[in-house]
Amino acid sequence: MSDDPRRELAEFLRTRRTRLRPEDVGLEPGPRRRVAGLRREELALLAGVSSDYYQRMEQGRDVRPSEQVLDALARALDFSAEETRHLHSLAAAARNPARLPRSYEPEEVPDTTLRLLHGMTAPALVVGRFLDVLAWNPLGGALLGEFTRQPQKERNMLALFLHPQADRTCPNRAATVAELIGMLRTQVAADPGNPRAIELVGELAVRSDEFAALWALHDVAEPTRGQMRLNHPRVGELNLDWDAYPIPGNPGPALMVCTAAEGSLDAERLQLLAGQLDVR
Repeated sequence: MSDDPRRELAEFLRTRRTRLRPEDVGLEPGPRRRVAGLRREELALLAGVSSDYYQRMEQGRDVRPSEQVLDALARALDFSAEETRHLHSLAAAARNPARLPRSYEPEEVPDTTLRLLHGMTAPALVVGRFLDVLAWNPLGGALLGEFTRQPQKERNMLALFLHPQADRTCPNRAATVAELIGMLRTQVAADPGNPRAIELVGELAVRSDEFAALWALHDVAEPTRGQMRLNHPRVGELNLDWDAYPIPGNPGPALMVCTAAEGSLDAERLQLLAGQLDVR
């Protein structure tokens, strides 16, 4: 993770520009193109900004693009809503790179949330901003398995999936990892100076070539629901839906709840697992 917000903004724009083909935006590709994707001057033309101004943005120089310029770039690059929000977050950080020192408190789960968590019969977890698993109920713990016995600092969703053995327990592991990294990238952009974010990204980049390669893509994601497929050692394959519910208060942990369609084989297997744990 770069310590310079302007460099983060520059790299995000560059990765998106080089992915977009000329024919995607109505331009002739031409026979002798030497660059992948759009040229800088082509993107500047599409966005209605000067080539020199855009070049300075991609070089990480001290430019302060307006909201209108950012929106024009997002349209020219055919950004999703998530990518557009991420672009604005990066630009906001780049406008004020010298931030006043601030204190960061460890993420905590409110007692009321813990009571709610343990009163739920569906598998549920509390996941922090940077994907640290902070708490779980018994059935949620049964899905996590040995992961719950890891030291607290190592109980991160990415650490759960970033190893080859996870392919056996999570058939769609690669897609899950890519989505989680996109979620982490979004949260880091919102708070780039957070010590936990800096520590986590640094550790994962050193330990995992897969993480380092995917992190360099600058993909972002903000899913609030999705699917989870697991091969559980006790009950076999589970195909679950998950929903994330932000905990009231400042940006922070969210409650993640897994469910299965009523009457489905997955629901029966969840019931069987709950029975083994004496969860009613």
